[in-house]
Amino acid sequence: MMPAIYPVTSHTDHVGAGSTFVVIHGFAHNGSDHISRALEKGASLIVVDQELSSELRSLIAQHGATLDRVDNARKALAQLSAQASGNAHRKLKIIGITGTKGKTTTACLLFHILKNAGMKAGLISTVGNAINNLQLPAFLTTPQPDYLHQFFLKAVEENCDWIVMEVAAQAVGLHRIEGLEFDAVIMTNFDRDHLEFYDSMESYFADKVALLDHCKVNAPVWINQDDAWLSRLTPSYARWFSCKKSADIAGALQKTNQFHLSAQIQFQEKKYDVECRTLAGEYNLSNCLAAIGAAHAIGIAVEQSVLHLATFAGIAGRQERIALSNGATAIIDYAHNAQSYDAFFKTVRPHTDHLIVVFGAGGDRDSGKRPEMGRLAAIYADAIIITTDNPRYENPDNIVSDILGGIEERTRSKVIVEPDRARAIEKAYSLSRAGSIIALLGKGPDEYQIIRDQKVPFSEKTILHTFI
Repeated sequence: MMPAIYPVTSHTDHVGAGSTFVVIHGFAHNGSDHISRALEKGASLIVVDQELSSELRSLIAQHGATLDRVDNARKALAQLSAQASGNAHRKLKIIGITGTKGKTTTACLLFHILKNAGMKAGLISTVGNAINNLQLPAFLTTPQPDYLHQFFLKAVEENCDWIVMEVAAQAVGLHRIEGLEFDAVIMTNFDRDHLEFYDSMESYFADKVALLDHCKVNAPVWINQDDAWLSRLTPSYARWFSCKKSADIAGALQKTNQFHLSAQIQFQEKKYDVECRTLAGEYNLSNCLAAIGAAHAIGIAVEQSVLHLATFAGIAGRQERIALSNGATAIIDYAHNAQSYDAFFKTVRPHTDHLIVVFGAGGDRDSGKRPEMGRLAAIYADAIIITTDNPRYENPDNIVSDILGGIEERTRSKVIVEPDRARAIEKAYSLSRAGSIIALLGKGPDEYQIIRDQKVPFSEKTILHTFI
């Protein structure tokens, strides 16, 4: 398992005797408020990029600790964490995967291919981390550098050669990947998201694209040619994947249903039949193409990747299906913006004559996407139950109002508002029948709801299992 105490950290939970505590001025909390706790736990070096009060400076001196001033504490956290790990990342080959959607599925597909091809590999993803067969919990899409470099060290100790990791745009902008050099990169797509953090789509896109600045010379970069934003990129080293046009690797669905996809792909003038029994839809074919292309770039034959895709077991909270006792099927999915809603509905709707959708939207996050989510649900669903989804500090009624703003009055009759998510799921089951699909969107694999600043235990699967 991972160590509980880190040699360098920005969180007091990981401070121990001799630790370096890096003070980060975050968006909700200022690390300077926790210096006293870090000192009590044995921190011997305090690193800051901000002015400290005379009281704090005196407290640091009283504990015999050293105070170091740097220009940028976030960069220092990454640099010092790397040094403390013996720069373990330099002994690994790292594949970075970025995009608004598809990062997790693509990362898990590629990790599955690498492992089954006999490679020793690690995975850093939204749904969980892994080192070979060791499963570890995930805390952020891209972890903070203190954890990240301890993970790399553990991977080296376990003789890993490769790391597959999701890279969020914020991780680039906030210097979590400072000092890392990627041996390959995949860019899945780009669409509206995280505008509570970014002031525009252009600034969000800029952080996505900035990942390319961390590539090694001549590292293969696989880019989705079907994405309007990404197709603007013109790096000479780009390799393209597409479900719609000619590309370095291209694919076309032959058959898809709510349970699996079959496709034919073309690569270097050869055609291959592909089956994945746990994923469906063109957007997942796109993820498969990216994983196959990247695997080939690091030495795994396409024929081998195709064989391994057929054994992919799926991902918790990504098109996760649960058969219910009345003949209905529930699908748990992480879809939480307009792009993912559109892709999900286009995949699922043809396979049922009765679609019930349960969803909300995260509080204190981009409110501009909520009406479009409501509009798409109204187009595709026969019944809509609007509920809560991590309201945080925001009034749930305001979130519901934003979603309703995208639903035309003439379709409001199909809408039920039930703020209690457990009751919303129970209501969906009561409306369902044999052949119905109940889509639970937004939470994915999460086993909690965030209410104010508290993570309250909540499991959609536990609720659904009462109907099996």
